[in-house]
Amino acid sequence: MDDVTPAISAIAAANVTAAGVAAGSTVRAVARITAAPDGRGGTALPLLAGDGPLAVRRTTHPDGPPAAQVTLVGAMAAPLGGDRLRIEVHVQAGARLRVTSAAATVSLPGRVPAPAHYELDLRVDEGGVLEWLPEPVIAAAGSELRMTTRITLSGDARLLLREEQILGRSGETPGRLSSRLTLRHNNRVLLDQHTDLGPGAPGWDGPAVLATHRALGQIVLCDPDLAHRPPAAELLGVPPAEAALLPLAGPAVLLTAAAPDGLLLRRAMRHKSTDRLPSRPV
Repeated sequence: MDDVTPAISAIAAANVTAAGVAAGSTVRAVARITAAPDGRGGTALPLLAGDGPLAVRRTTHPDGPPAAQVTLVGAMAAPLGGDRLRIEVHVQAGARLRVTSAAATVSLPGRVPAPAHYELDLRVDEGGVLEWLPEPVIAAAGSELRMTTRITLSGDARLLLREEQILGRSGETPGRLSSRLTLRHNNRVLLDQHTDLGPGAPGWDGPAVLATHRALGQIVLCDPDLAHRPPAAELLGVPPAEAALLPLAGPAVLLTAAAPDGLLLRRAMRHKSTDRLPSRPV
């Protein structure tokens, strides 16, 4: 990740100039994605819309036509201070969707002295499949970002979700990043966690939290098969990175990791049980 963050910074700076963001302005934007069966054994996208910095594009899924893939493309630098971004995803019964991003999301300090908000609302109906695999969120120096991820699964819905958060670009001090992730399955809470990292967060760089690490990530896998064959808890990662695989109460497993940088974090998060959802008809 250290090799690419300078390039990301340059792109973000160029986008700010190109967008002509006015002093004191903030952005409110929503992207909506709905995946539904197309009646021919594939997946259609009856709703694919985004505004402001949230551009959405249909791309090619590695498994071909039975599944759909959408790539999030940053149309302008965001989120900046005071911005409010929201992405809503609904995977209907029998549909299969994979969501990626073209580049990392870089939280930057804006002209408005207020935190930026980035909300994800992911809903998967019974028989649906969602792979949420974006690139990392990077909290640049001086920025403050509040992330909220809400996941709602029904019946035998399946999910593979990856989140990676990096405090600061290469060679700079961290920004602040507060994140909450809630996972519900059949109206039952399987996971509800909150992290608050970066300058101003109590004890965030102490030995009980990140210590010297500056990258934090997790993978959540939900699959009905896990209810019958839950994995054993396992310590993972190669020092200096640290990681652990933990079964959740329900058909789900959580892999969480911390590392000095994004590259080591991605390596620490590799595990055969969470690489991807098993290929099977939906």
